[in-house]
Amino acid sequence: MIIASDLKRGVVFQMDEAPCVVIDINIQSPTARGGNTLIKAKYRNLLTSQVLNKTFKSGDKLDEANFGRSKGQFLYAADDSGVFMDMESYEQFEINGDIYDEIKGYLTDGQEVTLGVFNDMLVTVELPLTIELTVTETAPALKNATATAQTKEAVLETGLSIQVPGYLESNERIKVDTREGRFISRA
Repeated sequence: MIIASDLKRGVVFQMDEAPCVVIDINIQSPTARGGNTLIKAKYRNLLTSQVLNKTFKSGDKLDEANFGRSKGQFLYAADDSGVFMDMESYEQFEINGDIYDEIKGYLTDGQEVTLGVFNDMLVTVELPLTIELTVTETAPALKNATATAQTKEAVLETGLSIQVPGYLESNERIKVDTREGRFISRA
């Protein structure tokens, strides 16, 4: 059991038979004597990706989810799905749909990730904060691109399109922020 006052960002609990991860937490102290401390939690249902809000009293008890995180690896893409392997148990998982569509542009064969497993079912795939990818297609380098903040579109080896500075050329390795999908620097 998890006590509501112990909730913090990243904690996974079970609500309505689904694993939920806390996104944001706000603690509200009582103004009157004898009032309960209220914990306002913003959380994401990991099965439906729905973001919800709920207010708990500080003594409320929540169920623990049968949820575990482990090191994993992206093996390969198969049609509209991706196959991942747990690096500890060597168990393989296949995912598709929204979870896979959001991350497929950042995945290369052998890419290390963090897998979130609930009741022997893969429900989350967490990417590293930054990854290195190769620019496969972009317009030629622009003259005087360093003097002004000009950007151009570039297609990366995974098919992902992002905006990059005008001085970059094809076949260059770059670092990409996986949270915002933006160029960080040359690798």
